[in-house]
Amino acid sequence: MTRPIDPGEPAAFRAGRLLDVLIPTRNRPAELATTLSGLAGQPGPAGFGVLVSDQSDGEPSWAHPAAAAMARVLRHRGHPVLLARHLPARGMAEQRAFLLAGSAARYVLFLDDDVWLEPGAVDRLVTAIGRLGCGFVGNAVQGLSYLDDLRTAEQATYEEWPGRPEPERIRSGGPGWDRWRLHSAANLLHIADRLGLGPGQWRAYKVAWIGGCVLFDRAKLVRAGGFDFWPRVPADHQGEDVAAQLRVMERDGAAGVLPSGAFHLESPTTLTDRGVECWQVVLGDGTGADYPPTTGLPATGPGVPSRAG
Repeated sequence: MTRPIDPGEPAAFRAGRLLDVLIPTRNRPAELATTLSGLAGQPGPAGFGVLVSDQSDGEPSWAHPAAAAMARVLRHRGHPVLLARHLPARGMAEQRAFLLAGSAARYVLFLDDDVWLEPGAVDRLVTAIGRLGCGFVGNAVQGLSYLDDLRTAEQATYEEWPGRPEPERIRSGGPGWDRWRLHSAANLLHIADRLGLGPGQWRAYKVAWIGGCVLFDRAKLVRAGGFDFWPRVPADHQGEDVAAQLRVMERDGAAGVLPSGAFHLESPTTLTDRGVECWQVVLGDGTGADYPPTTGLPATGPGVPSRAG
């Protein structure tokens, strides 16, 4: 018989570590187990925490034997793990605000529950944000089913930061907005192959925003307001991560990190009601120009905002 897992205590979890990984989830036990397995395979940094916030309709996803086993592996390897049940569901912005409030770490990595990270990805992100000193860095998710889909035109906006990222004001239809196309399909894999990066090498590049795997300087995210806008938007929203990132980027700058070690599981979304774009409400940003895409991209997966909870 499968033994139930101890979810942990919030007060004991909230400590001044270097890093906490924050995972929102709903109705995705298999995907969550895969995501946790990627974290369990990270060689560092030592002792990072993992906070899972579940809003499943029935039994929490972390109670599934596979997900629970990976949580136990993480604990065995010295990582504090807190498995929370956060209901009622009030939308993804509130879910992310709850996760952020549960951490006191210097850095917080928001990781969607349908993303597997290759070994070394977390260490690379922590190294990057430490050297760059910006508000956030990230690994945009890649879809290996698109590996043979070469999109040269979408890769044209790739531009590296020559030094520390500068603050940028990105808005729909304005300079830098088209960079979102970089993160479609397998574009980052193709760019990394073209650059021929060797072991341990990485590049910081300019982004519009990053979906699925984003590492924030927690203090800078909080100063920019975090996800405090959640009471202003209805529960059937999307783009809460975009809104928060654009606010941080405007104050402290941001960068994508290449190569990306984040691989999208390409599972169907669990959030099908997407009535409002948060960034349009929070930033008063018009109609959204050419985003979200209406043609030429799949309904889920790389290139469409990853919905994790």
